[in-house]
Amino acid sequence: MPGVESSFLTGHLLVATPQTGGDVFRRSVVLLLHHDEEGAQGVVINRPLDATVDAVLPGWEEVATPPARVFQGGPVALDSALGLVSVPGGGEAPMGVKLLFGGLGLVDLDIPPLVVAPEIAGLRIFAGYAGWSPGQLEDEIRAGGWYVVEAEARDGFSADPESLWPEVLRRQRGNLALVASFPEDPTMN
Repeated sequence: MPGVESSFLTGHLLVATPQTGGDVFRRSVVLLLHHDEEGAQGVVINRPLDATVDAVLPGWEEVATPPARVFQGGPVALDSALGLVSVPGGGEAPMGVKLLFGGLGLVDLDIPPLVVAPEIAGLRIFAGYAGWSPGQLEDEIRAGGWYVVEAEARDGFSADPESLWPEVLRRQRGNLALVASFPEDPTMN
């Protein structure tokens, strides 16, 4: 991707190309929470796990956006949890929320859920995150591992996260939309 070195991609989606493999990143959609010269961090927004939110963080399931399951945010720090929230109105950050961009932020999961619940429009809990060292993400993009596309506010809180990979691709212009119909097994093409 031209200009990757000079433009940071915070707030964009990384959509795995058909050749990207592995248990975590195959057909994944990653929301980049932070990207600068020191690296990048994001969460995989289409990998719900079997665990309910209450099984991991009692009290938060009532606030979580359906499906109220924990998502595998990536392969880094799987023993930690991140709470991605949508804050309506674009005003000041509510208590316990660190705004990142475009009304999205991270919530402090140590505060009582009832404190933050009235202030947010969506919540998704992630176990772990995806991380890249300086230059690593740019190298992966140049090597053809990721499509970089604009995110929509609802992407991180999709009611049908398993269909997010083809859905995000279908809304792209040009040939990229055709990738949505790429078969899971290319030998079946």
